[in-house]
Amino acid sequence: MTLIKSISGIRGTIGGKPNDNLTPLDTVKFAAAYGSWLKQHSPRNNLKVVIGRDARISGKMVQDLVVATLTGLGIDVVDLGLSTTPTVEIAVPLEKADGGIILTASHNPKQWNALKLLNEKGEFLNAHEGAAILALAESSDFTFAGVEDLGRVTVNDSYLDRHIDAVLDLSLVDAAIIRKAGFKVVVDGVNSTGGIAIPRLLERLGVAVVPLYCEPNGHFPHNPEPLREHLGDICERVVVEKADFGIVVDPDVDRLAFISDDGEMFGEEYTLVACADYVLGKTPGNTVSNLSSSRALRDVTEKHGGRYEAAAVGEVNVVARMKETNAIIGGEGNGGIIYPESHYGRDALVGTALFLMLMAERGGTVRELRASYPAYFMGKKKIALTEGLDVDGLLSAMENRYSNEEVTTIDGVKIDFADSWVHLRKSNTEPIIRIYTEARSREAADALADRFIGEIREAAGL
Repeated sequence: MTLIKSISGIRGTIGGKPNDNLTPLDTVKFAAAYGSWLKQHSPRNNLKVVIGRDARISGKMVQDLVVATLTGLGIDVVDLGLSTTPTVEIAVPLEKADGGIILTASHNPKQWNALKLLNEKGEFLNAHEGAAILALAESSDFTFAGVEDLGRVTVNDSYLDRHIDAVLDLSLVDAAIIRKAGFKVVVDGVNSTGGIAIPRLLERLGVAVVPLYCEPNGHFPHNPEPLREHLGDICERVVVEKADFGIVVDPDVDRLAFISDDGEMFGEEYTLVACADYVLGKTPGNTVSNLSSSRALRDVTEKHGGRYEAAAVGEVNVVARMKETNAIIGGEGNGGIIYPESHYGRDALVGTALFLMLMAERGGTVRELRASYPAYFMGKKKIALTEGLDVDGLLSAMENRYSNEEVTTIDGVKIDFADSWVHLRKSNTEPIIRIYTEARSREAADALADRFIGEIREAAGL
């Protein structure tokens, strides 16, 4: 079964049987539920929804189904065509729309697609709103419009350029400074819309671009999640081209990773650290990331005199905490930069511009920049449990066992030690506990995970 229904949308593989995969019937049902929910909660009669998609092979088919369903409900649609997640997020309030849908399965392989749902601010729905839409989808309580009241479609392909204009207008971005630095950068756009957006931004900033997999044809040349094991080609290309660094994005361009000048990974976790370092150096303030992100952000924030806060895992939770603490930058350790001066969403274009400013002003190499930050290494493991075990009870037992340490329970159990931490989260879909660790060496991070696997097994009597 490869259809995943969650509060943030619906995601699945194309084809197969309804309710098991993302078929046309599932696509229509979920789009109808979202549109019907908007009609129930908006005070306006003439509703408008912005839609954009990444370059997946199934994208046009899924888009046609979603557009037809929304217009069938009497909702107007602004069609951005090939776009990025942050571009759609920016377009929603600019269009004074009631919501938005991004057609992308993010870092999933090409057989996947998804509907990611936004509110009128261009931000992801919260848990309550998502649950209401899921309930509507199950009930199929939809009322479609009559022939005189069908929605209209407006095509607007200007928003990628408007997005780039907005990035260039940010107070901490100075194109002249970047242009003077004379950077040469390799860009891996994984043959999706990042191959359009990132080179176009770089060219506006006077950066020499070496494109790699920048044809938006949806045929991903490697697993699209920007992890080291998938990025051998760009790592090699950066060295061959004698480039200053490489840029890698996922298919919908909300995650950002850098390759250092020596062909090594800068580290997705350190994308946010570097961008925050630059922003905090200009405008001191607070930061937020999720519980499973690197401690390095806390270290850098405190170095600049700010306060770091952790949020539950999930972009909507990070955004909520950022608003509560007036954070000036935040995000997630997967390379997601959230910069409120632009908008409350992960944005690889914004992250790229901030990183270029940091490098242009600081000088030196990307390898040297990475070495200047605290060195942490992360481990990610899981432990399978027998059906019927009390997972919440096991997590509570770990919390009690380490009550003398700094313990956070807003999302599973996170235990902070002097030089390391462990984060234990139960899966919502299978009987496992996910174990995330961080320490001063990879061996120490793995050893900490193995230690907790042993302690959980002991507590469970396994």
